[in-house]
Amino acid sequence: MAKLRTTYFCQNCGHQSAKWLGRCPSCGEWNTYVEEVVQKDEPDKGGWRSPSSGPGGVKVASKPKALHAINYEEQPRIDTIDAELNRVLGGGIVPGSLVLIGGEPGIGKSTLLLQIALSLADMRVLYVSGEESEQQIKMRAERLDVPVSDCHVMTETSTQNIFRVVEHFEPEILIIDSIQTMQSSLVESGAGSVSQVRECTAEFMKYAKESGVPVFMIGHITKEGSLAGPKVLEHMVDTVLTFEGDRHTTYRILRTTKNRFGSTDELGIYEMLGTGLRQVTNPSEILISQRDEALSGVTIGSMMEGNRPLMIETQALVSVATYGTPQRSSTGFDAKRLNMLLAVLEKRGGFRLGQQDVFLNIAGGLRVEDPAIDLAVCAAVVSSYEDIAIPPSVAFAAEIGLGGEVRAVSRIESRIAEAEKLGFKQIFISKYNMKGLDTKGYKISIKPVSRLDEVFQGVLM
Repeated sequence: MAKLRTTYFCQNCGHQSAKWLGRCPSCGEWNTYVEEVVQKDEPDKGGWRSPSSGPGGVKVASKPKALHAINYEEQPRIDTIDAELNRVLGGGIVPGSLVLIGGEPGIGKSTLLLQIALSLADMRVLYVSGEESEQQIKMRAERLDVPVSDCHVMTETSTQNIFRVVEHFEPEILIIDSIQTMQSSLVESGAGSVSQVRECTAEFMKYAKESGVPVFMIGHITKEGSLAGPKVLEHMVDTVLTFEGDRHTTYRILRTTKNRFGSTDELGIYEMLGTGLRQVTNPSEILISQRDEALSGVTIGSMMEGNRPLMIETQALVSVATYGTPQRSSTGFDAKRLNMLLAVLEKRGGFRLGQQDVFLNIAGGLRVEDPAIDLAVCAAVVSSYEDIAIPPSVAFAAEIGLGGEVRAVSRIESRIAEAEKLGFKQIFISKYNMKGLDTKGYKISIKPVSRLDEVFQGVLM
């Protein structure tokens, strides 16, 4: 028997200590250390087999190699038959990668992976669930509008039993639902603890790298919205995806916060239906409200998410402060940047907003960080303040400086092309974006401006 011992783990970052500490020296959090029973690893005791074992079970030490002497052949990515997921992953699934998907309960994580597993008809997929029974998975699969594929289901929580099945079944893709329910016999603590999550993740990572089989893991999140378990969990995996959205609405957003094989700026948009998740190929149409008449305080701005341009609706409401202290509230937009833009409007534009309540909302539940939305925000605030509606056929794409100048933004060609595709008649951009821009190929009217007053004269006067 291996010798049992207890140690203390920080529940926030996973830092290990031989004794209890009031404050974690790694992350600085207070009262996060919990005592857990652990067991020292023994050779050839469960887990995934060691790659360094030679003839007779003798372990062979690894030797350093010169970088130019390493043989490398680029392997084609696996097409998931889901354009949104392919975009977020950077072009498809990389063989031997470990992908972690997190999100709130009921947001659609299991539905997304089961839908992908069923759609890969030419691949052997093993779906391991530690939360649902086989009958429950079957019921959910029947609701999905996906043809039957070579997908096998197993309900198990022991990683040792899973690896025994994997060695005989030899899947091409492995899905784990979820990592917090998995338990390794090498660690004595309960499932979901810091040591169990770390050990189980290490075993699946080792399996993925040695076998070349991509592994998808579903992860729970805490009430603060971060992934449950030690912070080292996110460092160990290759890709971290987050599934966002209000479960009371139909639209879901798939973001990537870490990706060793692609960009972290891409996002995928889905619509939750009774038959599963539907890909939204043109998200700009759902982010712009359909209205019969023009309303004051509503503008359309252009933002970039990775390589994808999006036209989003910005809504502002400006009213007299009735309780003395003016309120500044924003949803989907940085509150500090909103205060900065209001100060620019008052100082450079002459609008008296000091005694006004200002409320700002980005429609569709998106969180905007692109500074190109600044001009749309300013136009929406002034439109509500003056109670003059801006024509719905006008779009904006520019950053605002502290001097009231309209600054250039990146990828202006993509923004203009997206606005033209959606039927906009005019788009206001910075005149400094006109350098090198060929305007002959566009039907949309491009309005270059250099200061805020030029914008307001063009659409409000």
